[in-house]
Amino acid sequence: MTTFQAIVLGLIQGLTEFLPISSSAHLSLAPLIFGWKDPGLAFDVALHFGTLLAVLWYFRKQWVELIIAAGGILATRKIDTIEKKRVMFLILATIPGAIGGLLLEEKAETVFRAPTLTAVALIVMGILLWGVDRVSAQGRPLATMRWIDALFIGIAQVIALIPGVSRSGSTITAARALQLDRQSAAVFSFLMSMPIIAAAVVLKGPEVLHQGGITTQVVAGVLAAAISSWLAIAILLRYVSKHSYGIFALYRVVLGIGVLMFLHMRG
Repeated sequence: MTTFQAIVLGLIQGLTEFLPISSSAHLSLAPLIFGWKDPGLAFDVALHFGTLLAVLWYFRKQWVELIIAAGGILATRKIDTIEKKRVMFLILATIPGAIGGLLLEEKAETVFRAPTLTAVALIVMGILLWGVDRVSAQGRPLATMRWIDALFIGIAQVIALIPGVSRSGSTITAARALQLDRQSAAVFSFLMSMPIIAAAVVLKGPEVLHQGGITTQVVAGVLAAAISSWLAIAILLRYVSKHSYGIFALYRVVLGIGVLMFLHMRG
């Protein structure tokens, strides 16, 4: 893999991780479409370190508040503020994804990366995102979240192990189904991405080192992913404050159909 390819894949990872269009789908399809060698799941995880840096920096004030709240829970054994409740909600929402990741890790690296499955997942989740976002009311801010909401969104994150589903897509769709407003759905999705991404980086980091270490290509890809991730978060939050998720749903369906046509022509 060249440095140019690493940068391109980093930009793709960053732009698509937080937009509900599936970063895993784009990363698995890009080498196929461009005729590049698939760098594998370990490099994908390295790029996720870039997106982790972006979400930590963009929401740095919220993370400080959440860390203080977590300390307050340990000190007082009480959950009596919105910040303390949000800490517990993030923990609760992370549990299903952590269990699913451990149980389905092998399939995520092999069976789930089939291009046809990815294309179908893009289409199906695109239609689901459009339908849910269209019919759901916009009446609930993030402060009204309940524990059952966090658990439901966490369960929705599990299916994102299939490339094409999209972690942000599945969690935002679930949040909108619960009638959280569009910005609140996105913010909680972004916040809950941190534990999962951090766990993946920690668990798969040794594999990256074993496969070649921290090379120029890895550094270039991580930096590209970090910068483009920050831009994606800022753009999406501003966009959905005034618009629906319809454009992302349409993109998913068009891309999925395009991939199926490409695979058919290749035979």
